[in-house]
Amino acid sequence: MATQRTSFTKLQRDRAKKAKAAAKRERRLERAAEAKNQADDPEFDPSADGSISAAELLHEIEVTHQRFEAKLMSLEEFEEKKAELLARLPID
Repeated sequence: MATQRTSFTKLQRDRAKKAKAAAKRERRLERAAEAKNQADDPEFDPSADGSISAAELLHEIEVTHQRFEAKLMSLEEFEEKKAELLARLPID
């Protein structure tokens, strides 16, 4: 008994899935590069005492998450940075 060949629609689904994964990988790499560039920006100093707004702090927390997901920082660095930023976040 012969095996059935793959259908054209299955091939299309597989190609679409691979294209979507490649696009997702590209976006992830672009975000990681953007986060690294922002971290290297001399005008932005996240270690200043409380002089940045809550929105900027939340953005920094998001960038920190992206850097961790892109494996640009270790778990210990991530936890330390996140705790520092959350401690500076104003709570009303």
